[in-house]
Amino acid sequence: MLDKTGIAKRIAKELKDGYFVNLGIGIPTLVANYIPTGIEVEFQSENGVLGMGPFPFEGDEDADIINAGKQTITTLKGASFFDSVTSFAMIRGQHVDLTILGAMEVSENGDIANWKIPGKMVKGMGGAMDLVASAENIIVAMMHTNKRGESKLLKNCSLPLTGVGCVKKIVTNLAVLEVTNKGFKLLERAPGVSVEDIQKATEGTLLIEGDIPEMTLN
Repeated sequence: MLDKTGIAKRIAKELKDGYFVNLGIGIPTLVANYIPTGIEVEFQSENGVLGMGPFPFEGDEDADIINAGKQTITTLKGASFFDSVTSFAMIRGQHVDLTILGAMEVSENGDIANWKIPGKMVKGMGGAMDLVASAENIIVAMMHTNKRGESKLLKNCSLPLTGVGCVKKIVTNLAVLEVTNKGFKLLERAPGVSVEDIQKATEGTLLIEGDIPEMTLN
C-alpha cells in the first residue's frame, strides 16, 4: 500500500498543463512536490497565494510565506499575494480547475465530510465549504481506513457534511476510485494490494469491472 507521499505522487499524475489548483491541508499539500515534467501548474492557497512551489529545504524556510495549513512554502517566479476577498473570489468565481482535499469520510454518492468531528474543538470550517460548492473537479486524498481499521469510504457519511455529491475521484493508500451514480468504481490498485484487500476495506458499494491494473507512480 502507499504512504502519504505515494498518494500525493499518484494525484500529481492528474494534473494537466495550465491548471489552476487549490491544495487542501494535509496530504494534498505534498502534491506540489511532484509536478509531472513538461507541464506548468499554478497552485493557489486560500490564505492568499498564487504560484506556490515545493516545500523549502531545512534552513531555507521563511515564516512569513505559508500555505493554508500554516506550513512554510516556497513561491515560483511570478507568484502573487493577496487578501482573502480576492482569494475567495477566485474560488467562488470558479477560476480554480482542480481542488484536492483531504477527508475523514466520503460516501458512495460523493458526499464529503472533512471539517468537524462532533465533540472536538475546531478553529472553523476554513475554506472547504466554498471550495466544494464552487469546484467542478474535486479529488480527495485520504487513507482508506481510520486508525481503528474502519472504512472511510461509506454508504453514508456519519460526520457533519462539508459538501453533497461533489467528489469526483478518490486516491487512497489502497486504490484509485471514481465516484459514480452506482457507487465507488475501482480504477487502479496500489502496488502489492489485491482487489480483495480493497473490498474488505470499503463499506460503500464497490464496482469492479474486468482486470484492475496496478497503479504506476513514475
